[in-house]
Amino acid sequence: QVQLSESGGGLVQAGESLRLSCAASGRTVSAYAMGWFRQAPGKERTFVAGINWNGANPRYADSVKGRFTISRDNAKSTMYLQMNSLKPEDTAVYYCNRFPSARVTPTPGNYWGQGTQVTVSS
Repeated sequence: QVQLSESGGGLVQAGESLRLSCAASGRTVSAYAMGWFRQAPGKERTFVAGINWNGANPRYADSVKGRFTISRDNAKSTMYLQMNSLKPEDTAVYYCNRFPSARVTPTPGNYWGQGTQVTVSS
C-alpha cells in the first residue's frame, strides 16, 4: 500500500504564492510518475501537473503553465507544487496521485492523498 499526504494549502490573495507538498509512505513511489490534480466545488477532478519518476519531462495543464512548477525529491519520497501568481480560479482541493507507471499517463493511478484546500481571494 502507498499512503500519500498533502500539505501546504491555505487562504491567500490573488497574486500570492503557495507551495504544496505530498509526502509518500509505505511502498516506494520513486519508480513511478507522480502528479497533482484539483477539484473545485461542483466540478470534476482535473489534472494540474505531472512528473516522471526521475523528475524529467514535467507536464502542466494549460491553465497553470508558466505559474506552477512541479518537482520531486525521491530521497525524501516527497513531491512539490510551487504555485505562483495565484488566481481565484485556482481555488480547489488539491490532490496528489501516484501514476501507474514510470511516466505520466492520461489516466491517474489508484493512490490518492486526502487533499489540501487552496483558496484564493480576489
